[in-house]
Amino acid sequence: MENQDRLDRTELRTAAALASIFFLRMLGLFMLLPVLALYAARIEGATPLLIGAALGIYGLTQAALQIPMGRWSDRIGRKPVIAIGLLIFAGGGMVAALTGHIAAVLAGRALQGAGAISGAVLALASDLTRPQHRTKVMALIGISIGLAFSASFVLGPWLDSIFGLAGLFWVAAALGLVALPILFYGVPAASPAITSEPGEARGIAWPPAQHLLSLYVGVFCLHGILAASFVSIPLLLQDGIGLESAGHFRIYIPVLIVSLLCVTPMIMLSHRGNVDRLLFRLAIITVIVGELVLWLGPLHKVTIATGLTAFFIGFNFLEASLPSMVSRAAPERGRGDALGTYSTAQFIGLFAGGLGGGGLSGALGFRSVFAIAALVAGGWLIYSIIVPVEETTDSDPSLG
Repeated sequence: MENQDRLDRTELRTAAALASIFFLRMLGLFMLLPVLALYAARIEGATPLLIGAALGIYGLTQAALQIPMGRWSDRIGRKPVIAIGLLIFAGGGMVAALTGHIAAVLAGRALQGAGAISGAVLALASDLTRPQHRTKVMALIGISIGLAFSASFVLGPWLDSIFGLAGLFWVAAALGLVALPILFYGVPAASPAITSEPGEARGIAWPPAQHLLSLYVGVFCLHGILAASFVSIPLLLQDGIGLESAGHFRIYIPVLIVSLLCVTPMIMLSHRGNVDRLLFRLAIITVIVGELVLWLGPLHKVTIATGLTAFFIGFNFLEASLPSMVSRAAPERGRGDALGTYSTAQFIGLFAGGLGGGGLSGALGFRSVFAIAALVAGGWLIYSIIVPVEETTDSDPSLG
């Protein structure tokens, strides 16, 4: 019984390898967030709207291809599809690095997103873990995404000060290639590709159960807020308090350390009883508080750091928790499609947030973006109370 309660060696290896792949890929994507907006006046043909589009466009191609790539992995196997996706992602970084025109940046970011492997990676994690341990593995993958997000805000400005924007895209391409040997030598051999029985219905019912829809709405809002906010946060630091890109790490490092110290016990407590719902809503509230401080607070380092800390606490907790919540809430036979739909909602949110944030910044000024982000988070909080998230079991026919 004791062994049943713990991850075995294969499951630990699976979790570590897939979390590493997620970390490297998301690090390559996230490193652009804290610096790309600063290039609006330096990239040929760029405008605030196009910079916002460049931040979020990879989410559009991710959303379009996430489910097709996941279903392709059902047919030919997970690893080949993940490998193809990583190569496409690396190619996108190379395209964006080769010229200084905004069109190339948009094309490269779109190509990065076309390597839509999140659903396939999560499906592979489900293939290689026992049902009672999938939540733990999903949580570890979610934590790796949060760590990539945090690390990118230290590494992005630092690498930008050394190599410039093109160098960041080359680094992103290299990270995608580094993930390939981890995939083939670190991830255990998977079962043959999964196929449906003749006549078996594919996918989960639409519209989905309300508690799943609540999670899809949540991840859409979370990543929309993220993309929109980072159209403006680099400008807040540079134009608001006169801190050049190379010095942004002086704000980000203490903010990230404090936020991670707060998030770690929150994640540990979230698995106890109904505490997870309380912490879930508390995390949304901290995002709201952070956005309001960034909008209304005086232009001072301490005030901005306070707002960023609140934002990062809420975001990192939600980013680590939401995939696990989906895996617990989805019925067993619909888990793959539920995770694919979750990833699609996430990436549509990134595109909408980047485009909307860029448009607002250009029309109303960059601080207006924080006001709208706080409003969106407030709407999400109310919706999460009206439609609470509940765990389910496969025996519940209403969820299939």
